[in-house]
Amino acid sequence: MKQSIHILPEDIASKIAAGEVIQRPASVVKETLENSIDAGARNIVVTIKESGKALMQIADDGQGISPSDVTVAFERHATSKIQSYDDLENIRTLGFRGEALASIAAVAQVEIKSRVDDEEVGLSMKVEGAMKRDPEPCGMETGTMLTVKNLFYNTPARRNFLKTNATEFKHILETIQRAALAYPDIAFTFISDDDTVFSVEPSNLITRIRELFGEELSEGLMECNEETDYLTVYGFLAKPEYSRRTRNDQFLFLNRRYIVNRAINHAVYRAYEHLLIKGSYPFYVLFIDVDPSRIDVNIHPSKLEAKFDNERSVYGIVTSVVRKTLAQHDMMPSLTISDTVEGTPRTHTTPNREQSPLHMFRVNPKTGELIEETIRREEKRENFNLFQRDSFKIPQRRDPESHYEHEGEQKSHDSSAESGLIYQLHNKYILAQIRSGLMIIDQHVAHERILYERALKRFTTQNPASQQLLFPETVELGHAEVELVKEIHPLLHTLGFDLKIFSKNTIVIEGIPADVRPGYEHNILQKVLDEYRSTMDAQIDVRDNLAKSFACKTAIKSGDSLTDEEMRDLIDQLFGTEMPYVCPHGRPVVIKLSVEELDKKFGRT
Repeated sequence: MKQSIHILPEDIASKIAAGEVIQRPASVVKETLENSIDAGARNIVVTIKESGKALMQIADDGQGISPSDVTVAFERHATSKIQSYDDLENIRTLGFRGEALASIAAVAQVEIKSRVDDEEVGLSMKVEGAMKRDPEPCGMETGTMLTVKNLFYNTPARRNFLKTNATEFKHILETIQRAALAYPDIAFTFISDDDTVFSVEPSNLITRIRELFGEELSEGLMECNEETDYLTVYGFLAKPEYSRRTRNDQFLFLNRRYIVNRAINHAVYRAYEHLLIKGSYPFYVLFIDVDPSRIDVNIHPSKLEAKFDNERSVYGIVTSVVRKTLAQHDMMPSLTISDTVEGTPRTHTTPNREQSPLHMFRVNPKTGELIEETIRREEKRENFNLFQRDSFKIPQRRDPESHYEHEGEQKSHDSSAESGLIYQLHNKYILAQIRSGLMIIDQHVAHERILYERALKRFTTQNPASQQLLFPETVELGHAEVELVKEIHPLLHTLGFDLKIFSKNTIVIEGIPADVRPGYEHNILQKVLDEYRSTMDAQIDVRDNLAKSFACKTAIKSGDSLTDEEMRDLIDQLFGTEMPYVCPHGRPVVIKLSVEELDKKFGRT
């Protein structure tokens, strides 16, 4: 039987609409906090019971709602923030749709009390399931108090989908934290089941971060501030050692509105590059201020997303700002390797913020296009061939009395304590004396970093370094492996693998990369393919993935014995890389122990 089209009853339509805006107790808190902030509140108190399922109360000292507007405020699309379409194109408030109070009232029992400054008393009104009762006078200070009880009492299916109290509490806490970070000039108090979770007074951003996340984290923060013609970026980034295991502690605000933007998050992550241990994420509190006419915040029911008219520019600027901040705070410490060759002193200095390539971005104010300006550093880098693999020896290049010292310190030629001492510990770690103490290097990941950057350079220059085999080697592979070889064959060739596919499961190796020891051709190729396959679904760039796989499986291993000259050459090559302090997978390469630290360990004063 054909059904006729009809108009939904108002109560059903209201519940459907409420489902888009109010998804859980935290949604009520978010929408109400936004109203309080827009009302100019200087003090906001949030009280909940049973993680918001039984009660949520948000009280503020804002400008309040006039008596004539109280009843209208609960109508759908009732708002004081926009009057015309032009206002929608230039939104400067957190709320603007006029849906919050109507949506809350549709699925909960609500009471609102509000008073404006020029009224002697306030007005109180109760709304239950969108049914409004007559307002009554009440005594209160200027401001508004919204009390929400029994959320989803009239939509039991929605209530059943709520998570545990612990989960819902976590979402509410995160919501209040975001508001408190966005507006450190406002006092926030959060009370749960009669216990004060936190109470913060008006302050600045760094103090607010310290109050919410602790003293230890605040000590590891780096301030950033950059203004362009297109936008302004400011806030705080945590040093890599303060990284988190999840993305929960990443706070991005657009015109002080908390948003989620995968592109900008990736821009920050990319700027940190390999400073982070694998599986960790940087902590940051970043603010982006931009002309409201250049963004659209009306694309998500919860207003958590936004579109930029030139997202590519935003991505580039954020990446540039984060990189600049990391460089300014010496996230790539400089180390000088000084030695004497045939009586002539020479110095090799690792990249620091003055020497590293500086990528700056500016925006054409007329077109909005991003212009990248790259300032290349002038550097003297000697590209020695690390390990002559056929002999596993290093040509003599150094005076045995060479030593390592920090940049800016004077070399002492007459002190035996500062001679070029170098030692291999358990065929795994290289110990070298530096001016300030002791430097410890993991030989495997150090070589991995060298080979990784060398592989990336080959991909960029398309200049393979291959050594031909006197006797080509035939290798049997599985069908999936042969298909993988076909897929990445051009990249394998660029790395230096000269391969020919002989049959559906047979390939012939005629040449290998210069970094691979002869006799290990099959083994290395097999391991590179296995490593590549294990990570190919992780949305990693193909070239980057292959470079990491190649470096990991080709590098010298823990347990390989090295000569004095091989160790010195390894260190020389390591500090000629762009990022000598972490391996491609995020593991640390270098650990330094100062004399002061050693003195403390031995109880010296």
